[in-house]
Amino acid sequence: MGKPTGFMDYKREVSKDMLPKERIKNFNEFHEHLPMERQRLQGARCMECGVPFCQSGMTVGGMTSGCPLHNLVPEWNDLVYMGNWKQAYHRLVKTNSFPEFTSRVCPALCEAACTCGLLEEPVSTKENEYAIIENAYEKGYADPKPPKVRTGKRVAVVGSGPAGLAVADQLNKRGHSVTVFERSDRIGGLLMYGIPNMKLEKHIVERKVKVMEAEGVSFVTGADIGKEIKADKLLKDYDRIVLACGASNPRDINVPGRDAKGIYFAVDYLKANTRSLLDSNFADGKFINARNKNVVIIGGGDTGNDCVGTSIRQGCKSVAQIEMMPKAPDKRPENNPWPEWPKICKTDYGQEEAIALFGHDPRIYESTVKEFVKDKDGNLKGVKIVKVLWGKNVETGRMEMKEAPGSEQTLPAEIVLIAAGFLGSQKYVTDAFKTAVTERSNVKTRDGGYETSVKNVFTAGDMHRGQSLVVWAIREGREAARAVDESLMGYTNLMVQ
Repeated sequence: MGKPTGFMDYKREVSKDMLPKERIKNFNEFHEHLPMERQRLQGARCMECGVPFCQSGMTVGGMTSGCPLHNLVPEWNDLVYMGNWKQAYHRLVKTNSFPEFTSRVCPALCEAACTCGLLEEPVSTKENEYAIIENAYEKGYADPKPPKVRTGKRVAVVGSGPAGLAVADQLNKRGHSVTVFERSDRIGGLLMYGIPNMKLEKHIVERKVKVMEAEGVSFVTGADIGKEIKADKLLKDYDRIVLACGASNPRDINVPGRDAKGIYFAVDYLKANTRSLLDSNFADGKFINARNKNVVIIGGGDTGNDCVGTSIRQGCKSVAQIEMMPKAPDKRPENNPWPEWPKICKTDYGQEEAIALFGHDPRIYESTVKEFVKDKDGNLKGVKIVKVLWGKNVETGRMEMKEAPGSEQTLPAEIVLIAAGFLGSQKYVTDAFKTAVTERSNVKTRDGGYETSVKNVFTAGDMHRGQSLVVWAIREGREAARAVDESLMGYTNLMVQ
């Protein structure tokens, strides 16, 4: 512990964000990070506490507390303060395959569990992580390091999201020959097309993919396994297969008027926007354009917020976000103590931009859609919503909702984006490999395991656990890689934590 009084001597300091009305002019990342010397002082704030909840990744109150990757947070925070950036990088990547991604898109479970945050502000661990990995690329610490010995074993990974990339990265480091199959036109899965460019610029994903290619990982795009490429071919050509295709079935809203023109799933909207941005800077017009239109987004969470931010950058006329649940409290309630994840209202970048542009928060709480209103030509022109009342069912003990009488209203809308979450894996993939699935259509494995009901076929990520965070996908990918390695070699020396 380089400075025992650091948490008392220095206040928390994080990157400054560009003003909302400035940053909405483009789709670039908008954080202005601290210079290295000031970032070093943030490392000094780490208390090196006896029980570092920040790296625990345990379940407290039904929620994850601390980092699921069990990052060695106190160690590399201290190394940041000491200015030993190279060693900080090596400690960071010991547990985290992709800090360049998590330092941008992770909700920082580590900070929510920081002991310093019990009474004061938590250590800026996420931004320390960003400084470590970006410095590593600049100084060459993160350059390709191909394995010196190859095992002769071949592994196919289906899906190139964070789980699939983590599997490939780990197994390649072990010396196995890994090929990643991606059905889209670019590698990255969720990282490429599910997360907008202003949260994660795509050259960051491409930078890491190039490193992995130089280390020996093979990538094949436009490869839709289960359709264009048969499962039997992979089973014949490879020693092991890992399915990491994500939770790809968007949850629908089935109410009258659902067939109206102008209703899209959020994933399709975000994907088309990013692809057009990367292909032509929108010159090709191959995207869903919200310019001068009233937009209604159904669903909260990160995806709903990303749709708010994207539609604003496109120049929408107005934006509203429908959330079924009540507004969370602004301050942590007594029944939600540290180190539980704080269940408080979070105003994210998209909502901040809506407030700055339109003068009010776009979120409408405790509401649900009753009907999509069409014009005579079948085009969407409005969304009829109604307030809901929540109460506990005496018999089941579960919370239930019912309509609030007289609360119906119609919002103008030419575009609706459904961001209501995802339901399990896609059936044609699981059918192709004949893997058993759970009642939620996730690929079934034994508890704590990653091998499916089909011999030599494994799974990881959202396809396995259901829709979750990038950091959990990486954790699953690393654990699945360990299971695959052990099945191939009879033992494994791959690190999970």
